Amino acid sequence: MQVAIMLYPGFTALDFIGPYESLRWLPNTEIRFVWHDVGPIAADSAVLLVGATHSFGETPCPDIVLIPGGFSTMEHARDPKVLDWVRNVHRTSTWTASVCSGSVILAAAGLLDGKRATSHWAAVPLLRTFGAVPVADERIVRADDTIVTCAGVSAGIDLGLWLVGHIGGAAKAKAIQLSMEYDPQPPFDSGHMSKASAGTKALATALMGRELVKPTALAASAALLWDAALRSARFRRAGRR
Repeated sequence: MQVAIMLYPGFTALDFIGPYESLRWLPNTEIRFVWHDVGPIAADSAVLLVGATHSFGETPCPDIVLIPGGFSTMEHARDPKVLDWVRNVHRTSTWTASVCSGSVILAAAGLLDGKRATSHWAAVPLLRTFGAVPVADERIVRADDTIVTCAGVSAGIDLGLWLVGHIGGAAKAKAIQLSMEYDPQPPFDSGHMSKASAGTKALATALMGRELVKPTALAASAALLWDAALRSARFRRAGRR
């Protein structure tokens, strides 16, 4: 079984590391970190580097496709080569999955039209723009027989175990969970918008806002929304014909 995890400049590390730590324990599994070209890619911290092991061209038909999120997701959701690769590999994949804002890339590729999907709470509203049905109160959302999305960052750990359970069975997933000693007991109970105080929400928004207001991020977000508006307008015109 081949697992292709798409990395891109500005990815969020835990988005892919969480599911990677589960999926790598499946027997006869090859993990590939995929991007345009082989080589080091910087996470959103600009400090952590992870090497892309294979190019898109070298990875035409993985069994599992995983798209992580990051502050640069909007930029890469407009990359024609990224979208073409995602569409093409989805045709033959057993599972196409996303963590956090990675679902925006799936939506931009047209894979979530009319389907339920989730993302990081800050990105959930964008899904509707691309024709998806946004879900804000579920940690893992199965869109159909082959597509599954999950909420932000740490939800990738849950998604990894969920995939292992469907592929290798519950016993295997439980053993991997124990080997990871994944037994969440957070010291605070502010991990979902429904639980966080107004002050915590404001602080979290401000923390992320420092990245999202950078000129590159703003330009990418505006362009992506413009693309979505044009796409919607074309569909409406086509429907009136």
